[in-house]
Amino acid sequence: MIKPNVILICVDEWRGDCLGAEGHPYLQTPHLDELASKGARFRHAYSATPTCVPARVALFTGQSQERHGRVGYEEGVKFDDAHPVTLAGEFRRAGYQTQAIGKLHVYPERNRVGFDEVILHDGFLHHARREHRRDFKFFDDYVPWLRRQPGVTADEEYFDHGAGCNSTVARPWDKAERLHPTSWTGSQAVEWLYRRDTTAPFFLYLSFHRPHPPYDPPAWAMDMYLDLPAFERRLGDWEHHYESVRTNGHHQLSFGALAPAVTHRARAGYYGLMTQIDMQLMRVFEALNEFGLADDTIVAFTSDHGEMLGDHDFYRKAVGYEGSARVPLIVAPAPNDPAALRGSVVDEVVELRDIMPTLLDLAGVPIPESCDGKSLARFLHESPADTVAPEEEPWREWLHGEHVYFGQSLQWVTDGHVKYLWASEWGSEELFDLDADPGELRNIAPLPEYAELLKLWKGRLIADLTGREEGFVRDGELVTGALVVTMLSHTRALLSA
Repeated sequence: MIKPNVILICVDEWRGDCLGAEGHPYLQTPHLDELASKGARFRHAYSATPTCVPARVALFTGQSQERHGRVGYEEGVKFDDAHPVTLAGEFRRAGYQTQAIGKLHVYPERNRVGFDEVILHDGFLHHARREHRRDFKFFDDYVPWLRRQPGVTADEEYFDHGAGCNSTVARPWDKAERLHPTSWTGSQAVEWLYRRDTTAPFFLYLSFHRPHPPYDPPAWAMDMYLDLPAFERRLGDWEHHYESVRTNGHHQLSFGALAPAVTHRARAGYYGLMTQIDMQLMRVFEALNEFGLADDTIVAFTSDHGEMLGDHDFYRKAVGYEGSARVPLIVAPAPNDPAALRGSVVDEVVELRDIMPTLLDLAGVPIPESCDGKSLARFLHESPADTVAPEEEPWREWLHGEHVYFGQSLQWVTDGHVKYLWASEWGSEELFDLDADPGELRNIAPLPEYAELLKLWKGRLIADLTGREEGFVRDGELVTGALVVTMLSHTRALLSA
């Protein structure tokens, strides 16, 4: 049996509603929309720990945060000691050539996490820049490449334009488009297809740093979205829970209000970066056709987390609201797969940890016991009419997410239709009917008519947190003011062994 090739495309900070196929009113993503028509789009996909580092641990290990142990953002923590079994490593064991291009965001930065080779660009990493004293050759392949290009100075880099990596300040890219990190990533993927080992199937992890800030698309891409209707603040009836952390007017704010014109330009830059990525993916898809690889290649597309982009006065990520925690997920089986469903939309709640077992399963590679994610293959194939589908365990009823932020643990549970959120220090609660209120504007937790629904969803969070080392649950009730950690003790024990 010939094994299929596998490409996992991961972008950074791309909201789950930001696809033309999702019905977005402004954003143009024609090539990703076409990819969705060739496979399945998962409308309730989430990042359970929605920042770069813990989300990528889930993606690479197929594990929940309870198992991989990373419940907050912390740089400088070694990856390989605590997570020896990885997606790339399992493909490699199965005879695949494994290649990563773009962002890994692991430590040490040159850790290959199971890949045969890594061509690296993580974007602006404060920790790496300090530790290596801005000698990019230790932790980045893009900047050394940039400095070798004609007409570029010996000290040029991606921060020359001054737009920050967590900033809402947006401006067009200051160099030729071919020198943009997004263009570089697409070019590296096409060039790698010439160098691959044609005697083996391949697993390619193609990881774009954008649309994570800086919001710096080429001018043409930003111009596409500058004429959108003016940004208007949309607030619900619960944002007062966060008043103690409000920082109005700060360009790197997490929660607060900005001048509408600033958010308007940030939105144009954010959408422009997405359209630029969509165009680069078209380059990669056409290259697969030209190399004769398209028919036997599985392609998946996702993001590590979303971006609040002014929703409820939030910016950035790390919270459990839809803009931050919900991510796009498209899985397109190989075109030569006769049983594959095409153009389907899946309603079940899924998470980043499900991608590893899914891709291994579709490729016929055994799923390691270390995974607690679940294969999505059941949603990607139809059973032949003359067979009886085997009994499968029911899909998960809900998903548990969390992140340490604002000096506490922000906890949430959802099935994509209802969501309950709890803040461990403040004890604040929100309950949303996502079907009736997809913008999470009306908090129904305090309303007497929803008392039973609140009890159900609060009980689910209590079940997930019972026994946790932080002491979030005592005598069957949530406890405010409990200990907050960014790594669970079992992970720290492995790292110190």
